[in-house]
Amino acid sequence: MPIHKPEIVQWINARQSILDAVAVIAAAKRGASGGANARVVIGITGPVGAGKSTLAAQLSQCVIATDHYFPNYDVTPEHLRDVPEQSDLPRLASDLAALRRGEDVTIPVWSFVSHSREGYQRVQGAPIVVCEGIHALHEIPRAHLDISIYVDAPSTVRWSRWEALELSGVRQLGVEQARAFFHEFAEPIFGRFAGSYKSAARFVVVNDGGAGL
Repeated sequence: MPIHKPEIVQWINARQSILDAVAVIAAAKRGASGGANARVVIGITGPVGAGKSTLAAQLSQCVIATDHYFPNYDVTPEHLRDVPEQSDLPRLASDLAALRRGEDVTIPVWSFVSHSREGYQRVQGAPIVVCEGIHALHEIPRAHLDISIYVDAPSTVRWSRWEALELSGVRQLGVEQARAFFHEFAEPIFGRFAGSYKSAARFVVVNDGGAGL
């Protein structure tokens, strides 16, 4: 639990507020290590459609999505697909720890077409590493974060963004199936963790406007 309440920032100010915090942490790390390691790892969580991936892309080119640690859907009941116990969070934590040390990592590649793990990819470290996804602030990966962020947005706004993705064919779940999953599983499951994730955040970003996913 943080000592102070999370700082509430509006979407338009979020990037700069976070980068200002990154600069302070990086400077402290350079001072402590003699310049050997100033890498900062940011975790971004929030409910489906809140704008996590959009914010992550604004902060770094080195982005790890927790989606890649999802289970294969064909062997996972629908009501369990979003629960953290089904994701490979210990591997995610290990990968974040390595990136924080300045090492490159090999991470899984999970496909929204086949809804399964399809291989692996090499990720090079960077001064700013961002982990984004619904369980990025779970206690297992959170141990390897320097800054924790919760992105919030109204349910109606978030569903409209997900619907647009499905209509574009990016995720290939289908609008009706996605709608059912959103309301019956994604929303209530994330709701079980939302309070603890938000209370652990340094920043709560309010995104109720036109940002994408």
